[in-house]
Amino acid sequence: MFKVSFTPLPDMLILRRLTGLTFLILGVHIVINRHSFVSLLGSSTFPAATYMLLATSAIVLLVGIVGCIGACTDNRGCLVIYAICLLVIMLLEAVAGVLAYMYESMIREELTRNLNRTMSQEYTFDQDITNAVDEMQRQFKCCGAESFKDWKYSMWLKTDNNTSNKAPDSCCITESKHCAASDHHSNIHYDSCRSSLEDYTRESLILIGGVGLGLCFIQIFGIIFSCCLVRKIKASKYKY
Repeated sequence: MFKVSFTPLPDMLILRRLTGLTFLILGVHIVINRHSFVSLLGSSTFPAATYMLLATSAIVLLVGIVGCIGACTDNRGCLVIYAICLLVIMLLEAVAGVLAYMYESMIREELTRNLNRTMSQEYTFDQDITNAVDEMQRQFKCCGAESFKDWKYSMWLKTDNNTSNKAPDSCCITESKHCAASDHHSNIHYDSCRSSLEDYTRESLILIGGVGLGLCFIQIFGIIFSCCLVRKIKASKYKY
């Protein structure tokens, strides 16, 4: 029986498991805290990139077990499987990172094209969108896609004959029932929701892109060290 010593791989496995756990927690944080307005986006690219990163971070932790077994027992089969899994994970992370960066460059155009239409046509008719719009206007202290004047042309205002509001209550500086009867700047917010949502979503996408592409480089080192250990084990077997 022989034992091959290759110190960098166990150290790399520990680092990767800690990194995988860190990014898994980060992914969960993004899903819980930054997916509030996903229904207002015209594309599923943002949630797709988030869930892809979340899934690969979880897989990293599981695959690390295979790598540990291979490194501790000098099992070439486990190490080969580990290296192949790392290659697949690296590709998934690269896709998630590239998707995030591509969508980040398109977010302004998409929100300009879709946000006003979504808010004006779906508010009160779709509960998820209604909740997202109200939460967005409260959180960002804004009103309307580009301006509070957008609400003048909304289906909600045209079909609700029982309201005296000129905008939803969530536009009000001090919110209360029917508080938006006056659209004076002292009563409702005048800032654009599109620009605030754009900045908010862009921050999340840059974070996802950076994490995804950053993890790719870590997988490359893991693949290299795994292949080196496989070659050393093979050479040692021939020697003995």
